[in-house]
Amino acid sequence: MHRSLADGDGSRQGHTMTMRRIGSGWKGPEYHIRISFGVPLEFAFAWCTDFSPEDGKLEGETYRRKVVERTPRRVVFEDLEETKDGWQWSRDTVRLQPPNRWHMDAVGNRRDARADYRLTRLPDGRTQLDLRWRRRPKVPAAGKLTKAQREASTLLAWKRFRAAMERDYRRARAAGAK
Repeated sequence: MHRSLADGDGSRQGHTMTMRRIGSGWKGPEYHIRISFGVPLEFAFAWCTDFSPEDGKLEGETYRRKVVERTPRRVVFEDLEETKDGWQWSRDTVRLQPPNRWHMDAVGNRRDARADYRLTRLPDGRTQLDLRWRRRPKVPAAGKLTKAQREASTLLAWKRFRAAMERDYRRARAAGAK
């Protein structure tokens, strides 16, 4: 998963632009999930875009991640996982668009994917993530989940990320209070 968006004010214009960007030339469904976090937007952005080799463990997955490039506006990483069908590899290029969005393009041996992530500040100090993505399977097995199953699986991963993010936020606040 990628901790792996549009205007922070939630305007339709940003939504339409996001749809065009991730939809052009890609067949199949557009996937979408929305989840809120009990942390401020700035913390959520920093946490979600701090890609690391530990990300798989947060998801309960077994892939290995290597960050090969990190600049203030771009992160490139590769994931490798051994499956019953052989190795699954992907190279993800993430374009950071602070303070509230990032775009991911992934190329892999089993599928390619594109995703747009947008964080929105909620009135109660929480933050909402709006994630929209498309995927292009390269082998039949890579496309076997339904749209609903894939969205449910991704939402579950983000619920795990949320628990870790909120725990890290509580620890950071406690450390700052000392």
